[in-house]
Amino acid sequence: MKRENFSSRFGALMAMAGSAVGLGNLWRFPYMVGTNGGAAFICLYVLFVFLLCLPILCAEMIAGRRSQTNAFRTFDRLAPGTPWKWGGVLMVLTPMIVVSYYSVIGGWSVEYFMKSMMFDFTGNVHTRETLGGMFGDYISSVWRPLAEHTVFLGITAFVVVGGVKNGIEKFGKVMMPLLFLIVVAIAVRSVTLPGAGEGLAYLFRPDFSMIDGPVCAAALGQAFFSLSVGFGIMMTYSSYISRKENIAVSSMYTAIADFVFAIIASCAIMPAVFSFGLSPQAGPGLVFETLPFIFSQMPMGGLIAILFFLALLVAALTSSVSIFEVGVAYLVEERHLSRKVSAIIVYAVTWIVGIICSLSFGPLSGFHILGNTVFDFLDRLSADVLMTTGALLIVLFVGWKMKREDVEDEFTNGGSLPLNKGLFRPLYFVVRYLAPVAVLIILVSGVVS
Repeated sequence: MKRENFSSRFGALMAMAGSAVGLGNLWRFPYMVGTNGGAAFICLYVLFVFLLCLPILCAEMIAGRRSQTNAFRTFDRLAPGTPWKWGGVLMVLTPMIVVSYYSVIGGWSVEYFMKSMMFDFTGNVHTRETLGGMFGDYISSVWRPLAEHTVFLGITAFVVVGGVKNGIEKFGKVMMPLLFLIVVAIAVRSVTLPGAGEGLAYLFRPDFSMIDGPVCAAALGQAFFSLSVGFGIMMTYSSYISRKENIAVSSMYTAIADFVFAIIASCAIMPAVFSFGLSPQAGPGLVFETLPFIFSQMPMGGLIAILFFLALLVAALTSSVSIFEVGVAYLVEERHLSRKVSAIIVYAVTWIVGIICSLSFGPLSGFHILGNTVFDFLDRLSADVLMTTGALLIVLFVGWKMKREDVEDEFTNGGSLPLNKGLFRPLYFVVRYLAPVAVLIILVSGVVS
Protein backbone atom coordinates (compact mmCIF):
# COMPACT_ATOMS: atom_id res chain seq x y z
CA MET A 1 0.00 0.00 0.00
CA LYS A 2 1.42 3.35 -1.05
CA ARG A 3 2.16 5.67 1.82
CA GLU A 4 0.20 8.94 1.98
CA ASN A 5 1.93 12.32 1.86
CA PHE A 6 0.79 15.92 2.09
CA SER A 7 -0.25 17.08 -1.36
CA SER A 8 0.97 20.68 -1.15
CA ARG A 9 3.45 22.89 0.70
CA PHE A 10 0.64 25.07 2.05
CA GLY A 11 -1.26 22.04 3.33
CA ALA A 12 1.82 20.68 5.08
CA LEU A 13 2.57 24.05 6.68
CA MET A 14 -1.01 24.47 7.87
CA ALA A 15 -1.01 20.98 9.37
CA MET A 16 2.29 21.54 11.16
CA ALA A 17 1.29 25.00 12.32
CA GLY A 18 -2.00 23.54 13.53
CA SER A 19 -0.08 21.03 15.60
CA ALA A 20 1.96 23.78 17.26
CA VAL A 21 -0.90 26.27 17.55
CA GLY A 22 -3.42 24.94 20.02
CA LEU A 23 -4.51 25.20 23.63
CA GLY A 24 -0.85 25.77 24.48
CA ASN A 25 -1.16 29.19 22.79
CA LEU A 26 -4.72 30.27 23.44
CA TRP A 27 -5.26 28.78 26.91
CA ARG A 28 -1.84 28.12 28.46
CA PHE A 29 0.37 30.92 27.09
CA PRO A 30 -1.71 33.90 28.29
CA TYR A 31 -1.98 32.62 31.85
CA MET A 32 1.72 31.68 31.88
CA VAL A 33 2.49 35.24 30.81
CA GLY A 34 0.21 36.55 33.56
CA THR A 35 1.77 34.46 36.31
CA ASN A 36 5.41 34.87 35.24
CA GLY A 37 6.04 38.57 34.80
CA GLY A 38 4.48 39.57 31.50
CA ALA A 39 6.86 40.93 28.87
CA ALA A 40 10.00 39.55 30.56
CA PHE A 41 8.55 36.05 30.26
CA ILE A 42 7.70 36.67 26.58
CA CYS A 43 11.30 37.76 25.86
CA LEU A 44 12.63 34.55 27.39
CA TYR A 45 10.03 32.51 25.53
CA VAL A 46 11.03 34.01 22.16
CA LEU A 47 14.69 33.40 22.94
CA PHE A 48 14.10 29.75 23.80
CA VAL A 49 11.79 29.12 20.82
CA PHE A 50 14.20 30.35 18.17
CA LEU A 51 17.60 29.53 19.68
CA LEU A 52 16.85 26.15 21.22
CA CYS A 53 13.48 24.68 20.28
CA LEU A 54 13.76 25.51 16.58
CA PRO A 55 16.97 23.45 16.17
CA ILE A 56 15.33 20.58 18.10
CA LEU A 57 12.30 20.84 15.81
CA CYS A 58 14.64 20.67 12.80
CA ALA A 59 16.32 17.60 14.28
CA GLU A 60 12.97 15.86 14.77
CA MET A 61 11.95 16.69 11.21
CA ILE A 62 15.29 15.48 9.83
CA ALA A 63 14.84 12.11 11.54
CA GLY A 64 11.19 11.84 10.50
CA ARG A 65 11.65 12.65 6.83
CA ARG A 66 14.83 10.61 6.56
CA SER A 67 13.05 7.53 7.88
CA GLN A 68 9.84 7.96 5.81
CA THR A 69 7.93 6.02 8.45
CA ASN A 70 5.93 6.43 11.64
CA ALA A 71 7.40 7.68 14.91
CA PHE A 72 7.63 4.17 16.38
CA ARG A 73 9.77 2.83 13.49
CA THR A 74 11.94 5.91 12.89
CA PHE A 75 14.79 5.08 15.27
CA ASP A 76 14.90 1.43 14.20
CA ARG A 77 14.97 2.25 10.49
CA LEU A 78 17.79 4.77 10.87
CA ALA A 79 19.76 2.68 13.38
CA PRO A 80 18.67 -0.94 12.81
CA GLY A 81 19.51 -3.58 15.35
CA THR A 82 20.34 -1.12 18.15
CA PRO A 83 18.62 -0.32 21.47
CA TRP A 84 17.52 3.00 19.94
CA LYS A 85 14.41 1.20 18.67
CA TRP A 86 12.94 1.49 22.18
CA GLY A 87 12.81 5.25 21.74
CA GLY A 88 9.97 4.62 19.32
CA VAL A 89 7.84 3.22 22.14
CA LEU A 90 8.09 6.55 23.96
CA MET A 91 7.20 8.43 20.77
CA VAL A 92 3.87 6.59 20.56
CA LEU A 93 3.11 6.29 24.28
CA THR A 94 3.46 10.00 25.05
CA PRO A 95 0.92 11.24 22.46
CA MET A 96 -1.58 8.63 23.63
CA ILE A 97 -1.30 9.94 27.19
CA VAL A 98 -1.43 13.58 26.11
CA VAL A 99 -4.51 13.25 23.90
CA SER A 100 -6.33 11.45 26.73
CA TYR A 101 -6.31 14.47 29.05
CA TYR A 102 -6.10 17.04 26.25
CA SER A 103 -9.50 15.87 25.01
CA VAL A 104 -10.94 16.59 28.46
CA ILE A 105 -9.91 20.25 28.12
CA GLY A 106 -11.20 20.12 24.56
CA GLY A 107 -14.54 19.02 26.00
CA TRP A 108 -14.52 22.10 28.22
CA SER A 109 -14.11 24.24 25.10
CA VAL A 110 -17.15 22.48 23.58
CA GLU A 111 -19.17 23.29 26.70
CA TYR A 112 -18.16 26.94 26.81
CA PHE A 113 -18.72 27.40 23.10
CA MET A 114 -22.27 26.13 23.55
CA LYS A 115 -22.73 28.40 26.59
CA SER A 116 -21.58 31.37 24.52
CA MET A 117 -24.01 30.43 21.75
CA MET A 118 -26.78 30.54 24.35
CA PHE A 119 -25.51 34.00 25.46
CA ASP A 120 -24.88 32.76 28.99
CA PHE A 121 -22.17 35.40 29.45
CA THR A 122 -24.20 38.49 28.56
CA GLY A 123 -25.74 41.05 30.87
CA ASN A 124 -24.81 41.85 34.45
CA VAL A 125 -26.33 38.77 36.04
CA HIS A 126 -22.96 37.20 36.82
CA THR A 127 -20.10 38.08 39.12
CA ARG A 128 -16.60 36.65 38.95
CA GLU A 129 -17.49 34.43 41.87
CA THR A 130 -20.62 32.98 40.24
CA LEU A 131 -18.77 32.34 36.99
CA GLY A 132 -15.93 30.70 38.89
CA GLY A 133 -18.50 28.58 40.69
CA MET A 134 -20.13 27.73 37.35
CA PHE A 135 -16.84 26.39 36.03
CA GLY A 136 -16.07 24.49 39.22
CA ASP A 137 -19.53 22.92 39.30
CA TYR A 138 -19.22 21.92 35.66
CA ILE A 139 -15.82 20.19 35.77
CA SER A 140 -16.66 18.42 39.05
CA SER A 141 -19.89 16.97 37.63
CA VAL A 142 -19.96 13.57 35.96
CA TRP A 143 -22.00 13.24 32.80
CA ARG A 144 -21.72 16.51 30.92
CA PRO A 145 -17.89 16.70 30.88
CA LEU A 146 -17.78 13.03 29.88
CA ALA A 147 -20.25 13.60 27.05
CA GLU A 148 -18.25 16.54 25.70
CA HIS A 149 -14.96 14.69 26.09
CA THR A 150 -16.60 11.95 23.97
CA VAL A 151 -17.77 14.44 21.33
CA PHE A 152 -14.44 16.24 21.10
CA LEU A 153 -12.48 13.02 20.75
CA GLY A 154 -15.00 11.79 18.18
CA ILE A 155 -14.49 14.87 15.99
CA THR A 156 -10.74 14.36 16.24
CA ALA A 157 -11.02 10.72 15.18
CA PHE A 158 -13.36 11.62 12.30
CA VAL A 159 -10.81 14.05 10.84
CA VAL A 160 -7.95 11.54 11.17
CA VAL A 161 -9.98 8.74 9.54
CA GLY A 162 -10.12 10.93 6.42
CA GLY A 163 -6.39 10.37 5.94
CA VAL A 164 -3.40 12.64 5.49
CA LYS A 165 -4.63 14.48 2.37
CA ASN A 166 -8.40 14.38 2.70
CA GLY A 167 -8.57 14.58 6.49
CA ILE A 168 -5.64 16.25 8.23
CA GLU A 169 -4.49 18.47 5.37
CA LYS A 170 -7.94 19.71 4.33
CA PHE A 171 -8.88 20.35 7.96
CA GLY A 172 -5.74 22.42 8.52
CA LYS A 173 -6.20 24.42 5.32
CA VAL A 174 -9.63 25.60 6.45
CA MET A 175 -9.26 25.81 10.21
CA MET A 176 -5.89 27.54 10.57
CA PRO A 177 -6.77 30.64 8.50
CA LEU A 178 -10.18 30.74 10.24
CA LEU A 179 -8.53 30.53 13.64
CA PHE A 180 -6.10 33.31 12.78
CA LEU A 181 -8.85 35.64 11.56
CA ILE A 182 -11.01 35.05 14.64
CA VAL A 183 -8.22 35.71 17.11
CA VAL A 184 -7.08 38.83 15.24
CA ALA A 185 -10.66 40.15 15.33
CA ILE A 186 -10.86 39.56 19.09
CA ALA A 187 -7.46 41.19 19.61
CA VAL A 188 -8.56 44.30 17.70
CA ARG A 189 -11.63 44.58 19.92
CA SER A 190 -9.61 44.00 23.07
CA VAL A 191 -6.92 46.61 22.39
CA THR A 192 -9.57 49.27 21.65
CA LEU A 193 -11.17 48.95 25.10
CA PRO A 194 -10.70 51.84 27.55
CA GLY A 195 -7.59 51.24 29.64
CA ALA A 196 -6.26 48.54 27.33
CA GLY A 197 -2.93 50.37 27.07
CA GLU A 198 -1.92 49.12 30.49
CA GLY A 199 -2.39 45.55 29.30
CA LEU A 200 -0.29 46.19 26.19
CA ALA A 201 2.45 47.70 28.36
CA TYR A 202 2.35 44.56 30.49
CA LEU A 203 2.91 42.49 27.35
CA PHE A 204 5.52 44.61 25.58
CA ARG A 205 7.39 46.63 28.24
CA PRO A 206 9.66 44.12 29.94
CA ASP A 207 10.80 44.39 33.53
CA PHE A 208 13.86 42.16 33.54
CA SER A 209 14.02 42.21 37.33
CA MET A 210 11.13 39.73 37.15
CA ILE A 211 13.41 37.09 35.65
CA ASP A 212 14.56 34.35 38.01
CA GLY A 213 15.13 30.59 37.86
CA PRO A 214 11.45 29.55 37.99
CA VAL A 215 10.50 32.08 35.29
CA CYS A 216 13.28 30.79 33.03
CA ALA A 217 12.14 27.21 33.59
CA ALA A 218 8.52 28.17 32.91
CA ALA A 219 9.45 29.95 29.65
CA LEU A 220 11.55 27.02 28.48
CA GLY A 221 8.83 24.53 29.37
CA GLN A 222 6.21 26.61 27.55
CA ALA A 223 8.41 26.76 24.44
CA PHE A 224 8.69 22.96 24.39
CA PHE A 225 5.00 22.44 25.08
CA SER A 226 3.90 25.00 22.51
CA LEU A 227 6.06 23.81 19.61
CA SER A 228 5.06 20.15 20.10
CA VAL A 229 8.64 18.91 20.13
CA GLY A 230 9.70 15.68 21.74
CA PHE A 231 6.71 13.41 21.35
CA GLY A 232 6.57 12.15 17.82
CA ILE A 233 4.11 14.59 16.22
CA MET A 234 6.58 16.51 14.07
CA MET A 235 8.46 13.27 13.38
CA THR A 236 5.25 11.77 12.01
CA TYR A 237 4.18 14.85 10.05
CA SER A 238 7.65 15.38 8.53
CA SER A 239 7.56 11.80 7.21
CA TYR A 240 4.61 12.92 5.07
CA ILE A 241 6.55 15.87 3.60
CA SER A 242 8.06 15.72 0.12
CA ARG A 243 11.84 15.44 -0.14
CA LYS A 244 11.74 18.62 -2.23
CA GLU A 245 10.55 20.70 0.73
CA ASN A 246 12.98 22.79 2.75
CA ILE A 247 13.08 21.56 6.36
CA ALA A 248 14.61 24.83 7.57
CA VAL A 249 11.81 26.86 5.98
CA SER A 250 9.04 24.52 7.19
CA SER A 251 10.33 24.51 10.76
CA MET A 252 10.88 28.28 10.77
CA TYR A 253 7.35 28.94 9.49
CA THR A 254 5.98 26.61 12.18
CA ALA A 255 7.91 28.41 14.92
CA ILE A 256 6.90 31.84 13.61
CA ALA A 257 3.23 30.82 13.37
CA ASP A 258 3.38 29.47 16.91
CA PHE A 259 5.00 32.64 18.27
CA VAL A 260 2.80 35.10 16.36
CA PHE A 261 -0.37 33.29 17.38
CA ALA A 262 0.72 33.25 21.03
CA ILE A 263 1.33 37.00 20.97
CA ILE A 264 -1.98 37.74 19.22
CA ALA A 265 -3.79 35.50 21.73
CA SER A 266 -2.19 37.46 24.56
CA CYS A 267 -3.28 40.72 22.90
CA ALA A 268 -6.80 39.31 22.72
CA ILE A 269 -6.85 38.58 26.46
CA MET A 270 -4.53 40.78 28.54
CA PRO A 271 -5.73 44.24 27.42
CA ALA A 272 -9.28 43.19 28.30
CA VAL A 273 -8.13 41.88 31.69
CA PHE A 274 -6.47 45.21 32.53
CA SER A 275 -9.33 47.22 31.04
CA PHE A 276 -11.69 45.74 33.62
CA GLY A 277 -9.22 46.10 36.48
CA LEU A 278 -8.68 42.37 36.96
CA SER A 279 -5.49 40.55 37.89
CA PRO A 280 -3.49 38.90 35.08
CA GLN A 281 -2.38 36.27 37.60
CA ALA A 282 -5.59 34.24 37.44
CA GLY A 283 -3.70 31.11 36.39
CA PRO A 284 -5.36 28.26 34.48
CA GLY A 285 -8.82 29.65 35.26
CA LEU A 286 -8.14 32.78 33.21
CA VAL A 287 -9.97 31.52 30.10
CA PHE A 288 -12.88 29.71 31.75
CA GLU A 289 -13.51 31.97 34.76
CA THR A 290 -12.08 35.47 34.25
CA LEU A 291 -12.82 35.93 30.54
CA PRO A 292 -16.53 35.03 30.76
CA PHE A 293 -16.89 37.79 33.37
CA ILE A 294 -15.16 40.24 31.02
CA PHE A 295 -17.46 39.20 28.18
CA SER A 296 -20.48 39.80 30.43
CA GLN A 297 -19.33 43.40 31.00
CA MET A 298 -18.00 44.20 27.54
CA PRO A 299 -20.00 45.95 24.78
CA MET A 300 -20.74 43.30 22.13
CA GLY A 301 -19.50 40.79 24.71
CA GLY A 302 -21.92 38.08 23.60
CA LEU A 303 -20.51 38.07 20.06
CA ILE A 304 -16.91 38.24 21.28
CA ALA A 305 -17.57 35.29 23.60
CA ILE A 306 -18.88 33.21 20.68
CA LEU A 307 -15.84 34.04 18.57
CA PHE A 308 -13.39 33.40 21.40
CA PHE A 309 -14.72 30.01 22.42
CA LEU A 310 -15.05 28.99 18.77
CA ALA A 311 -11.37 29.88 18.38
CA LEU A 312 -10.55 27.91 21.53
CA LEU A 313 -12.39 24.87 20.18
CA VAL A 314 -10.71 25.09 16.76
CA ALA A 315 -7.27 25.52 18.36
CA ALA A 316 -7.87 22.47 20.54
CA LEU A 317 -8.92 20.39 17.53
CA THR A 318 -5.98 21.34 15.29
CA SER A 319 -3.58 20.08 17.94
CA SER A 320 -5.56 17.02 19.01
CA VAL A 321 -5.72 15.83 15.39
CA SER A 322 -1.93 15.85 15.15
CA ILE A 323 -1.48 14.08 18.49
CA PHE A 324 -4.10 11.46 17.61
CA GLU A 325 -2.46 10.77 14.24
CA VAL A 326 0.75 9.45 15.85
CA GLY A 327 -1.01 6.43 17.33
CA VAL A 328 -3.06 5.82 14.18
CA ALA A 329 0.04 5.93 11.97
CA TYR A 330 1.68 3.33 14.22
CA LEU A 331 -1.27 0.93 13.95
CA VAL A 332 -1.68 1.40 10.19
CA GLU A 333 2.00 0.85 9.34
CA GLU A 334 3.15 -1.53 12.06
CA ARG A 335 0.01 -3.61 12.69
CA HIS A 336 -1.32 -3.30 9.12
CA LEU A 337 -4.79 -2.27 10.23
CA SER A 338 -7.05 0.01 8.24
CA ARG A 339 -7.07 3.68 9.15
CA LYS A 340 -10.66 3.40 10.36
CA VAL A 341 -9.98 0.45 12.67
CA SER A 342 -6.80 2.12 13.92
CA ALA A 343 -8.70 5.30 14.76
CA ILE A 344 -11.35 3.31 16.63
CA ILE A 345 -8.67 1.59 18.74
CA VAL A 346 -6.87 4.84 19.57
CA TYR A 347 -10.23 6.45 20.31
CA ALA A 348 -11.24 3.65 22.69
CA VAL A 349 -7.98 3.68 24.64
CA THR A 350 -7.74 7.45 24.99
CA TRP A 351 -11.47 7.76 25.71
CA ILE A 352 -11.19 5.40 28.69
CA VAL A 353 -8.13 7.16 30.11
CA GLY A 354 -9.83 10.49 29.47
CA ILE A 355 -12.85 9.38 31.51
CA ILE A 356 -10.59 8.78 34.51
CA CYS A 357 -8.96 12.20 33.97
CA SER A 358 -12.34 13.92 33.81
CA LEU A 359 -13.62 12.17 36.93
CA SER A 360 -10.50 13.28 38.81
CA PHE A 361 -12.16 16.69 39.13
CA GLY A 362 -15.22 15.10 40.74
CA PRO A 363 -15.85 11.60 42.13
CA LEU A 364 -12.16 10.61 41.83
CA SER A 365 -10.77 13.89 43.19
CA GLY A 366 -9.65 12.12 46.35
CA PHE A 367 -7.53 9.61 44.45
CA HIS A 368 -3.95 10.84 44.10
CA ILE A 369 -0.74 9.64 42.47
CA LEU A 370 2.35 11.17 44.07
CA GLY A 371 0.17 13.90 45.51
CA ASN A 372 -1.57 14.73 42.20
CA THR A 373 -4.98 13.93 40.80
CA VAL A 374 -4.92 11.62 37.79
CA PHE A 375 -5.36 14.58 35.42
CA ASP A 376 -2.56 16.60 37.02
CA PHE A 377 -0.29 13.56 37.26
CA LEU A 378 -0.60 12.73 33.55
CA ASP A 379 -0.19 16.41 32.62
CA ARG A 380 2.98 16.78 34.68
CA LEU A 381 4.32 13.36 33.68
CA SER A 382 3.98 14.12 29.97
CA ALA A 383 5.12 17.77 30.07
CA ASP A 384 7.92 17.47 32.65
CA VAL A 385 9.23 13.96 31.94
CA LEU A 386 8.02 12.22 28.77
CA MET A 387 8.20 15.14 26.31
CA THR A 388 11.60 16.26 27.58
CA THR A 389 12.92 12.68 27.55
CA GLY A 390 11.69 12.40 23.95
CA ALA A 391 13.41 15.67 23.02
CA LEU A 392 16.63 14.46 24.67
CA LEU A 393 16.49 11.20 22.72
CA ILE A 394 15.94 13.09 19.46
CA VAL A 395 18.89 15.47 19.84
CA LEU A 396 21.20 12.69 21.04
CA PHE A 397 20.11 10.46 18.16
CA VAL A 398 20.46 13.11 15.43
CA GLY A 399 23.55 14.68 16.97
CA TRP A 400 25.48 11.58 17.97
CA LYS A 401 24.01 8.41 16.40
CA MET A 402 23.08 9.45 12.87
CA LYS A 403 25.97 10.01 10.49
CA ARG A 404 26.76 13.70 10.15
CA GLU A 405 26.71 13.43 6.35
CA ASP A 406 23.20 11.92 6.47
CA VAL A 407 21.94 14.70 8.72
CA GLU A 408 23.48 17.33 6.43
CA ASP A 409 22.15 15.59 3.33
CA GLU A 410 18.60 15.69 4.70
CA PHE A 411 18.83 19.28 5.92
CA THR A 412 20.30 20.60 2.66
CA ASN A 413 18.24 18.37 0.30
CA GLY A 414 21.36 16.68 -1.01
CA GLY A 415 23.35 19.92 -1.07
CA SER A 416 20.87 21.71 -3.35
CA LEU A 417 20.05 24.44 -0.78
CA PRO A 418 23.04 26.82 -0.42
CA LEU A 419 21.55 28.77 2.50
CA ASN A 420 20.90 25.56 4.43
CA LYS A 421 24.51 24.51 3.85
CA GLY A 422 25.58 27.72 5.57
CA LEU A 423 23.15 27.17 8.44
CA PHE A 424 24.03 23.55 8.99
CA ARG A 425 27.18 23.99 11.08
CA PRO A 426 25.58 26.20 13.80
CA LEU A 427 22.44 24.05 13.76
CA TYR A 428 24.47 20.87 14.22
CA PHE A 429 26.47 22.47 17.04
CA VAL A 430 23.28 23.37 18.93
CA VAL A 431 21.72 19.94 18.38
CA ARG A 432 24.91 18.10 19.30
CA TYR A 433 26.12 20.11 22.30
CA LEU A 434 23.81 22.83 23.62
CA ALA A 435 20.38 21.21 23.24
CA PRO A 436 21.19 18.02 25.19
CA VAL A 437 22.43 20.03 28.16
CA ALA A 438 19.42 22.37 28.13
CA VAL A 439 16.93 19.53 27.77
CA LEU A 440 18.65 17.52 30.51
CA ILE A 441 18.33 20.50 32.88
CA ILE A 442 14.59 20.72 32.13
CA LEU A 443 14.21 16.98 32.59
CA VAL A 444 15.99 16.92 35.94
CA SER A 445 14.06 19.93 37.25
CA GLY A 446 10.80 18.33 36.09
CA VAL A 447 11.56 15.02 37.79
CA VAL A 448 12.62 16.77 41.00
CA SER A 449 9.47 18.91 41.07
